[in-house]
Amino acid sequence: MSKFIFVTGGVVSSLGKGITVASLGMLLKSRGLKVSVLKLDPYLNMDPGTMSPLQHGEVFVTEDGGQCDLDLGHYERFIDTNLTKKCNVSTGQIYWSILSGERQGQFNGGTVQVIPHVTNAIKNRILSVAEDSGADVILVEIGGTVGDIEGLPFFEAIRQMRIDVGADSCLYIHVTLIPYIAAAQELKTKPTQHSVKELRSIGIRPDVIVCRSEQAMTEDLRAKIALFCDIDEEAVIPNTDVESIYEVPLCFAESRLDEIVLEKLNLEAGPAKLDEWRDLVAAIKGLSRTVTVGIVGKYVSLPDSYLSVAESLRHAGFAKGAHVELRWIEAEDLEQGCSQELEGLDGIVVPGGFGSRGVEGKIRAARYAREKKIPFFGISLGMQCAVIELARNVAGLPDAGSVEFGECEHPVISFGPGQPEVTGLGGSMRLGAYPCLVQAGTHSREAYREELVHERHRHRYELNREYLDILADAGMRVAGISPDGQLIEIIELEDHPWFVGTLFQPEFKSRPTRPHPLFVHFIEAILKTC
Repeated sequence: MSKFIFVTGGVVSSLGKGITVASLGMLLKSRGLKVSVLKLDPYLNMDPGTMSPLQHGEVFVTEDGGQCDLDLGHYERFIDTNLTKKCNVSTGQIYWSILSGERQGQFNGGTVQVIPHVTNAIKNRILSVAEDSGADVILVEIGGTVGDIEGLPFFEAIRQMRIDVGADSCLYIHVTLIPYIAAAQELKTKPTQHSVKELRSIGIRPDVIVCRSEQAMTEDLRAKIALFCDIDEEAVIPNTDVESIYEVPLCFAESRLDEIVLEKLNLEAGPAKLDEWRDLVAAIKGLSRTVTVGIVGKYVSLPDSYLSVAESLRHAGFAKGAHVELRWIEAEDLEQGCSQELEGLDGIVVPGGFGSRGVEGKIRAARYAREKKIPFFGISLGMQCAVIELARNVAGLPDAGSVEFGECEHPVISFGPGQPEVTGLGGSMRLGAYPCLVQAGTHSREAYREELVHERHRHRYELNREYLDILADAGMRVAGISPDGQLIEIIELEDHPWFVGTLFQPEFKSRPTRPHPLFVHFIEAILKTC
């Protein structure tokens, strides 16, 4: 049977619960255990798919088309395991399933209540992931912080789990803040004490406390937290700020976090094999060159909106010995003619998105990269903008556009063959992994080094095949296509050092130790042109 580790947070949000879960998962997997991860989100939305990235960061897409919280991206990158849509559960999903069942008479006229019906539904989702994955260890992160009213059903559900599966199959980790008070030149433990008190008031006693801090913790401080929070001193794990998030697993290993977890869960496992990860961290600290890549987007005021793109660029830089410095450029600013923001860039990335806001700025960025011969990577909407720019300014179709933004004389971006018109906020999108045949003699084929690949999608509109001949005459070549020949997946420009657009979003499959080949090839092109 699976063992369960529940990770909660206290004091403030954004402490890095997701990185903590991902790092611990990576350590346990390095010992030969099979690991799966689940994120419980207390918000009422069904999933993040229709939420603004400015509210919640990027929407991460799984192989099976799940639109999930960005923390699933951390899990996949660190643990190097493909998760499923079942691995992200929201309050909305739980209540939807319960109320749908109630309308169908599943409760035989009984009163539907938070306990036991909501808590049972939550536990069933956790157990379902355990059954489907067959994992030795299931890591479960509860979003938000202890004390949030919307999170109470989830905390009650995980409290009950210890009774259901047994004390030796259930472990609680609490991630908390140890603030540094500059005036007093001290780290303070009182917020952690109150956070643990709040957690214990709802029936959960943490087995491990992970302490996030700016300054290194002393042994006296660890002893104080252990005494006041009633846990073993060795189970107070420091999590001091580091230069790279990829150092965190090694820091946890030094603190014996994985060993403590194994002991408390009575689990046997082999020694941790961390050589590859140590080599990664050494490579990160030894980067010898710097390149500057501009990310032109409409949500850049919250960089987490493009978290996977940013990490994929860094992964590629690690592989090529280059520090990738990111310059965040607001697409709407480019609409005002502020092209000086693009000056001095070694490469330009235009990532995905929805809606017309900022699109003209993305089109300007594509034109700048084309004319200045700067390596360019257009992803999803970024690829569509590059096609529109080429059609307008090279192919002689000044009214070229996309049906997403309204009527236009030349819809070079339109609905796919047989695709129904849009109904509702999430309808008729291509989601998840689809096959792509990468054409020989292209930058993309040189990058992938194989013909058939599978990439994850999150978009609604396609390149209109009626304009392929016109676009080909303007210098565009099709570098990737669906096996049935109906859908264009990758485009390139022929007379350019490196100008690639993908309708899919390759950033979701990049790993720090296995960077995505297109991002690696993009960085290679930049290094050649610098």
